[in-house]
Amino acid sequence: MRELLAELTRALCDVRSPVGEEAALAEQLAYRPGAERIGNSVVLGRATGAKPAVALFGHLDTVPIQEGDFPAYRAGGRVHGRGASDMKGALAVMIALWERLDRERLPVELVCVFYDREEGPYEQSGLGPLLGARPDLRRAALALCLEPTDLSLQVGCCGSLHATLTFRGRSAHSARPWQGKNAVHEAGALLQHLNGLPPREVSFGELTYREVMSVTRIDGFTGRNVVPASCELNLNFRFAPGRSVEDAEAEVRALAERFGAECKVTDRAPAGPVVLDNPLVRKLRALSGVAVEPKQAWTDVARLGLFGIPAANFGPGEQAQAHQKGESCSEEALERGYLLLQRFLTEAA
Repeated sequence: MRELLAELTRALCDVRSPVGEEAALAEQLAYRPGAERIGNSVVLGRATGAKPAVALFGHLDTVPIQEGDFPAYRAGGRVHGRGASDMKGALAVMIALWERLDRERLPVELVCVFYDREEGPYEQSGLGPLLGARPDLRRAALALCLEPTDLSLQVGCCGSLHATLTFRGRSAHSARPWQGKNAVHEAGALLQHLNGLPPREVSFGELTYREVMSVTRIDGFTGRNVVPASCELNLNFRFAPGRSVEDAEAEVRALAERFGAECKVTDRAPAGPVVLDNPLVRKLRALSGVAVEPKQAWTDVARLGLFGIPAANFGPGEQAQAHQKGESCSEEALERGYLLLQRFLTEAA
């Protein structure tokens, strides 16, 4: 099984699929038995309601390609290639489960969902339109997003909001700054505030999420000898489950107003529900014995939650490898992930 999964992962990594360019990989998957292609997404199986449905979700796209990503190769018990951990190794596990399990004898209905544009902006993801085109997926008793989790079961997820905060000044020659108003300096009080702001902890049962704000980009350049008249910051707010995107946006707007900045929200994605009490989540915990953790980063469990689908994260990829130059994944983890999910799917009843 390890050899099969490793070779399949390597082959998938050799198909270039940066965000927005998933067609070639979708075409390969669409030829598999039971497949339906919808745009550049592919669904294997259907949730009919005859048995509880478990839907496995994986995205076809990767972050942009870097030098050295191709060709994919195997060495030292690892598969090396763009998307190996995030998340073509998981796609290989999904394909193997679909093709090797006796699905008719399973106590659940297995559905495998492969979708596009996950690595892009929230509103451009292929998952929303796919869920609209396939309403049967909303019958799923549990969805597992096979994002990289190091084979920990990660429940819920923090929401993510991006906003551009703009400070206004007045340009002048840098030799005579008193004749202007330095917009970069105007941003200093906010930056100092954020630098001293500790994470805000929010607990759900045994799990604790951390709300954090970070400036991830700053631009105030006009010229080397010009006092800048404008300074723009990208502020990213990661907010805990239980908080709405509207409430998160209100907090960011209040912060901007407090420090004298204009605010424009550019992207917002909801937090994911914490589904610790879901019966199939409890069954997966009992059968696998894996660690259970809060998901600090955003994943599509949040979008699935908006459609009423209980969802958690569980995948063989390594979080530290995601988006890295020279990305790789462990062949042992691929095999272990397959075996854990195989046992869960065959003993879930």
